Amino acid sequence: MKEINLTTKISVYLLEECTETEKKLIDAAKQAAGNAYARYSGFKVGAALLLENGEVITGNNQENAAYPSGLCAERTAVFFANANYPDRKIVAIAIAACQNGKFTTEVVTPCGACRQVLLETENRYASPMKILMYSEKGIYVVYGIKSLLPLSFGDEMLKR
Repeated sequence: MKEINLTTKISVYLLEECTETEKKLIDAAKQAAGNAYARYSGFKVGAALLLENGEVITGNNQENAAYPSGLCAERTAVFFANANYPDRKIVAIAIAACQNGKFTTEVVTPCGACRQVLLETENRYASPMKILMYSEKGIYVVYGIKSLLPLSFGDEMLKR
């Protein structure tokens, strides 16, 4: 039997250790979370994307009584950016979540579907993005979605 070990490097920051650009992106994600439509779960998530031209695009989760019809914050923002700015790559994304009017004390990471969309977006622009996952206790930062999705399925699989 052969064994494969996979490792992921995650940097952990306090908010005051972030750059001004990162702080603004996190603030935009937090504001977007406050505007989420989370009538059923009460779990509000916001995402803020930084495009290569410096523009910030936000999105938030949108729930629906038919649960599969809702959409996560990350995909809401990415799909908007890709539809309206198809020639602008995403260089960073910040994610923040709140419940009962308070931001989470633990980091919230993208779900599997969002990870797959982020992978496709990185592949589309041939460029990894910085991913900042906010919590009141600290911020996890990874460089590229493959850090969160190491055995990913991408277009290279379809060419076999």
